[in-house]
Amino acid sequence: MRAIVLGVLFSVLAAFGAVANPKDMRDVIENQLSAFQQDDFAQAMEYASPGLQRYFATPENFRRMVTQGYPMVWRPDTVEYLENRTEDGIHWQRVRIKDMEGKVHILDYRMLETENGWRINGVQILDAADFIT
Repeated sequence: MRAIVLGVLFSVLAAFGAVANPKDMRDVIENQLSAFQQDDFAQAMEYASPGLQRYFATPENFRRMVTQGYPMVWRPDTVEYLENRTEDGIHWQRVRIKDMEGKVHILDYRMLETENGWRINGVQILDAADFIT
């Protein structure tokens, strides 16, 4: 009986894929933030999904987008990982970042599982006022 239950369990897991590990997703975000701290945009770009890598094409284009559009991730003061969730098959990691000026930002990282592990497939800046309790 136990063998049957285990067989069914493994079949279900195989059918739906492995359970997403939030720590693995957080590690990718943390590694990218670390690369930003070192101004290593080539390395930071490695943590982006293949589609984003194709879109930005060069580390210089990626640098420009990050420093102009997402300065809080380029030079964060503090980083706190909030909820990890899956909506309609899309994996999200919410992150609270305080920038060097003390302003709080809430970001939703859209994560994509690839053959090389988790990659960042986009970042949405949310209205931090919606998260103040």
